[in-house]
Amino acid sequence: MSAATPFFTSVPPLFKRVIAQAVTLAFISSLAPSVVSAATQQELETQLQSVAQQLESLKAELAKLKEAQAAQQPAQQAPSANVQTTNTSSNIASSESSAPLSFFGYGELNYSRPRDNSADTTADLARFVLGVGYRFDDRTRFVSELELEHAVASSDDPGEIEVEQAYIERELTDNIYTKAGLFLIPMGLLNENHEPTRYYGVFRNFVETAIIPTTWREGGVAIQGNTNSGLRWDAGVSTGFNLSKWDATSTEGRDSPLGSIHQELAQAQSKDLSLFGALNYTGVPGLRLGASIFGGGASQGQEGYGNAHVTLWEGHARWTPGAFDFAALYAHGHLTGTQQINTTLIGNPTLIPENFFGWYVQGAYHVFDHGSYDLTSFVRYERFNTASSFAELPAGLTPAVLPDQKVWTTGFNYGIAPGVVLKADYLWFRDSPLSDRFDLGIGYQF
Repeated sequence: MSAATPFFTSVPPLFKRVIAQAVTLAFISSLAPSVVSAATQQELETQLQSVAQQLESLKAELAKLKEAQAAQQPAQQAPSANVQTTNTSSNIASSESSAPLSFFGYGELNYSRPRDNSADTTADLARFVLGVGYRFDDRTRFVSELELEHAVASSDDPGEIEVEQAYIERELTDNIYTKAGLFLIPMGLLNENHEPTRYYGVFRNFVETAIIPTTWREGGVAIQGNTNSGLRWDAGVSTGFNLSKWDATSTEGRDSPLGSIHQELAQAQSKDLSLFGALNYTGVPGLRLGASIFGGGASQGQEGYGNAHVTLWEGHARWTPGAFDFAALYAHGHLTGTQQINTTLIGNPTLIPENFFGWYVQGAYHVFDHGSYDLTSFVRYERFNTASSFAELPAGLTPAVLPDQKVWTTGFNYGIAPGVVLKADYLWFRDSPLSDRFDLGIGYQF
């Protein structure tokens, strides 16, 4: 028996009769004119009218059949309300369907060539990420991501293997969710949406990597709510930073103060926990307004680190009218208790800053969007400083503040298929022309 037989046997008898008459009429019409003349025009019109009437009856019968079939199928599960704002949720749509297990992932490759020092040109498989999601029931799911950075991870290679997310989420009501485990902190525009298909430029912007340490995750418990007016709120308690990880002999802390003391839930010191909160409003089509704050102890009970405390806050906006896409963000970090620690670090090149900040404005325009092809050009201006002030030390020992970094980036993203993007950009460093560079990249997400 052929694969089509079960379907044909379920076809209503009326449908079979209509098919037979339609085929007959088509055959008659294809005959030579002498044969067609055997039937008058009026007779043909009568037959066509009869077929039309039977088709109308068939439509009604098919509608009833569809309703009966739909009643026998289980209702599809509603997508989680945080799908639009977590970096994996868009990739695990299949976990919201009847299949409990789903796979997803993303990755990026890049090529970077400095303008005045071609010897430093690099090519890199920056990230290779695979994720697994599992839905236990209509209200409970598991989300995880495993990431490999820089292709090879060993004691002699630059790569790292890390668990980027691993949490259980539970739907408490239709609009309130809670989760526990290792998850992304809801801060800024990039941290929860950091896949390469979701941002402009080959590399992630400086402000949301040097000031907000994207990709930033903590272990803890969080709750999220959504309102019918378009307001999302988040709150939670989590692990935090550990100032005993600060390496004053390297420049890592100068590149990203919080990135250098991030614990990543790797046997994280947890005497001092942190609190965070965020608000995001999307009630107006094309508009997103938001702000967030994170704060907690950073001494973790370590001797000599006093009562150090970290506070990081930011505000952001994004507006997408028509073919345009505008975004802006400001972030500011503050570390207390650094004076006592820095007195023990005097003589090293990188002392702990008291304040650091960054902001950017960005504009993009969709040049064309045709089928699977989408070309978008963009320009971004950033200004940031990873050590804008230091706590006062004895006379003559307080480090000089760093100069603000000012960077222009312009380029384009070219989508060639859903989930695949080609990128090119040029970076102009206003105060350090030797850093100017040209980048190429390809990113994917599935």
